[in-house]
Amino acid sequence: MTHGDSAPSSVNRYLLPHEQQVIMVRRHPAVLLRPVAEIFGGLIIAGLLSKWLSGNGGGQALVIVWWAWLLLLIRFVWKVAEWSVDYFVVTSQRMLLTTGLITRKVAMMPLGKVTDMSFQRSLLGRLLGYGEFVLESAGQDQALRTVPYIPYPETLYLEVCQMIFPSKDNDDD
Repeated sequence: MTHGDSAPSSVNRYLLPHEQQVIMVRRHPAVLLRPVAEIFGGLIIAGLLSKWLSGNGGGQALVIVWWAWLLLLIRFVWKVAEWSVDYFVVTSQRMLLTTGLITRKVAMMPLGKVTDMSFQRSLLGRLLGYGEFVLESAGQDQALRTVPYIPYPETLYLEVCQMIFPSKDNDDD
């Protein structure tokens, strides 16, 4: 979680001049669990096929197997690169989710439009420390409805709720 002006330029370009960045987090690394499983599963399969094919004279097939695994590896590197530029940002005015490496997507919801916010955690999410925010607004279909793979969701939930629903004591300023 960061506070202040430490947002990368990939996020700063979407902030309005009068907005203050309050919270900025990268999505939980658990978003990479499936690509990691694919890479290791592919490596095991490629190794087993290599052993079987080398005993049966399948030189050409062996090359295809390892090229296929290389493609899996390239896909994994791409997913890691995407994860490294994806951020959930809460400013003084709105919530943003920036995603994508080449095609940049920015989903946003003004804080004033949020009528309800909850978070949910699967068993794996509770074990690894991530959750999903679910945002609702009054009768409108918003670009930002869910924010999956949020790290330490209880802490962020309380911080964001404090911003959306400030206490009456803060209104006396």
